[in-house]
Amino acid sequence: MLSKLQITKSKFHTRNLDSFKSVFPWLLILGLMILNIDSVSAHVIPYDLKKITRVDVAFIYLKLGFTHIVPYGYDHILFVVGLFLLNPKLKAVITQATAFTVAHSITLGLAMSGHIKPLPSVVEPIIAISIMFVAVENMLITELKPWRILVVFLFGLIHGLGFASALSELGLPTNDFFSSLIMFNIGVELGQISIILFMYFAIAKWFSNEKWYRSRIVLPLSTVIAVIAFYWTIQRIFYT
Repeated sequence: MLSKLQITKSKFHTRNLDSFKSVFPWLLILGLMILNIDSVSAHVIPYDLKKITRVDVAFIYLKLGFTHIVPYGYDHILFVVGLFLLNPKLKAVITQATAFTVAHSITLGLAMSGHIKPLPSVVEPIIAISIMFVAVENMLITELKPWRILVVFLFGLIHGLGFASALSELGLPTNDFFSSLIMFNIGVELGQISIILFMYFAIAKWFSNEKWYRSRIVLPLSTVIAVIAFYWTIQRIFYT
């Protein structure tokens, strides 16, 4: 018969293997993102907006907002994932997401109404830097600090300008300007919520209370995110 020590070791190795299998796909997916040299641009409106109903227009911009995050918004996805990793409790994540939402809604609205004009050559590198900042912070601190909410809000203002740059390329129908802008923003929020829920049910629900959560999930994923964000920063400053 197996001794208690042997059984304990067997269970320990099994749990280690299971945890590695759960985390490895994330590392692989995030690693492959670094191969994405050019920003993905898949926002196309194959309709004449003047010939369709307002309900259809609203749905089109809702869908555009969502797809700007999932699956095409690699940088925004990594930012949200970075926010999630440090403290995966839903209350903490929702608090940060709310600050981010309020901030990017402000700059998105101001930019699309013509009050400010974002420069992609400035905005895009800062977005990459914001992702790197959050990832590095995850590696340096072990708990969510109150001042992080302010940092997230400030970065949200920048991300809003990034959303505006993408939406400006598409334009907004003059007759449904505000409703289309609101629907685009709602689509963005739904995309972010889907990422948060996916992260929660894929990782946090099962592993966040484990002693190895930080060493085997937070640190490896944050490292990968930081490397990718650093690559994007260099690319966006010197090669675009």
